[in-house]
Amino acid sequence: MYTQTFILKSFSGILVRSILTVSLRNLPDSLSIIFPYLYVPLFCTGRGMRIIRAPSVGTAHELVVKMVLEKGRVLETEDDEATIEFDELAVRIEHPLAEPMVSPHSRFSRNFMEKYAADLLNGTPAVFEYDYHDRLFNWGAPLEAGGQALHINQVAYIVSKLAASPVSRRGVAITWNPYVDEQLDDCPCLQLVQCIIRDGKLAMKVVFRSNDMLSAAGANMFALVRLQKSVADQLGLPCGPYTHISLIPHVYYKRDIADIEPFCGRGGYIQPVDAVCRACGKCRR
Repeated sequence: MYTQTFILKSFSGILVRSILTVSLRNLPDSLSIIFPYLYVPLFCTGRGMRIIRAPSVGTAHELVVKMVLEKGRVLETEDDEATIEFDELAVRIEHPLAEPMVSPHSRFSRNFMEKYAADLLNGTPAVFEYDYHDRLFNWGAPLEAGGQALHINQVAYIVSKLAASPVSRRGVAITWNPYVDEQLDDCPCLQLVQCIIRDGKLAMKVVFRSNDMLSAAGANMFALVRLQKSVADQLGLPCGPYTHISLIPHVYYKRDIADIEPFCGRGGYIQPVDAVCRACGKCRR
């Protein structure tokens, strides 16, 4: 048997101490624990996907930033960007509409998040190489089928599929368009959205091929939870869990160094890997 004392401190200042006793022979590759008196995330070690359980989107954002900055590895990307990159991870939020939905350490305000979510749901006149609204609500351009341009509303399909068959596992939308995206410098990070109905609630699971956990993940989660609520409302259901899977989570630690300090608290909240501290240089670490 193995006994370890875990001391977990949230950014809001809550200090939790608990004794965990487990058998090493039965220890799974990924582990998350809910203590009876408080919902506490436990960072997982060992092989396999890391799993974080968080009580809210805002807290989840803080925890994924912490994990990448403390556990990640330095990598220079094909675009010559300096990053800290980590293994694949999943975040599960049981009550995705719970507050805080925005971390107080994020550089983006609540108003910005609401506007970003509205653009995903309703579209925007701004022109980008791609945007998630078009990929989810108007997938296909410039492809054709049967001599007709493709304009597929995948969100409407999800709603109709689940309305017709509440147990279906086919309520899926994708963003990738090989004809377009293989040629783009900036291609979609979000790849797949799945909605299912379980226990009378609408759950959502999303997959990102790559995810900027510092500057993008908070807004991504916020907006996609708003999409989850929209689908749930159309089906007359409450929201269930939201699961956010990132295959390559990372942080641009030189480009966004000014945005790291509020999360890090000069070493008070996060103890980043050495490369991040050298780039920052604002504390004694």
